[in-house]
Amino acid sequence: MIRVKRKSKRQSKRIPRNFSMLGEDELPQMRAAGQLAASLLDMVGPRIQPGVTTDDIDNWVQEMTDDLGAISAPFGYHGFPAHCCTSVNDVVCHGIPDPKRVLKDGDIINVDVTPILDGYYGDCSRTFLVGEPTELAQKLVETTYESMWRGIAAVKPNGYVGDIGHAIQQFAESKGYSVVRQFTGHGIATDFHTEPQILHYGEPGKGDMLPIGTSFTIEPMINLGDWRCQVLDDDWTAVTVDGKLSAQFEHTMVVTATGVEIFTLGAQEKNPLLKNV
Repeated sequence: MIRVKRKSKRQSKRIPRNFSMLGEDELPQMRAAGQLAASLLDMVGPRIQPGVTTDDIDNWVQEMTDDLGAISAPFGYHGFPAHCCTSVNDVVCHGIPDPKRVLKDGDIINVDVTPILDGYYGDCSRTFLVGEPTELAQKLVETTYESMWRGIAAVKPNGYVGDIGHAIQQFAESKGYSVVRQFTGHGIATDFHTEPQILHYGEPGKGDMLPIGTSFTIEPMINLGDWRCQVLDDDWTAVTVDGKLSAQFEHTMVVTATGVEIFTLGAQEKNPLLKNV
């Protein structure tokens, strides 16, 4: 995700510079990178349990990424010191893995991975429940997952970024949660973070137009309390201002003639767009 940059409220009908677009010949590479990213989370998920450290998770991601001939994009990115982000409980995003951070029963943790395979980036995250979750935590995680899919369902050729944000915001807020506004989804293909910037709130028909071939992430961060967050002194870890829980899910996708193709579906993940969302 990227920190939000303020834009004009006028919708854009031109493709801006630095806009992430894929040609048909690039789709196989993006599919491969996306499936590698999803497989990292498929591997990590069953291992997450009380007693595991966030540094353990980072080591697993590094080992599997290396074994598959890929590179971890987060490692060294603007000085980030790890191979994935591990965001626990009130950490909204960009949590740094730490051998002293031991997961406890009832925690929630978002793991965000981005391998580079043959020059293409696959970017996805999931929030996992550790041990026996509280009802509050479980409902937040379920709502966040559905919020992401509501946003994905709003993607259509020559639609607008605002359509995505509106769908996410309307659903999350209807359930009593808030949507983080300080971080966004982003364009991605052979670069980590490009345009378009995908806000997870907004108005239909506003923002950048999304033509066929636009490649980007949708990754809403949904909070139990206040939507605002603050970045700690390490210049990475963003936490909720009120100390309440935050959850996130993320997929990488491309706009197609019929809607959207998702590159980062997990092995056991069913695409609810095949039904009514």
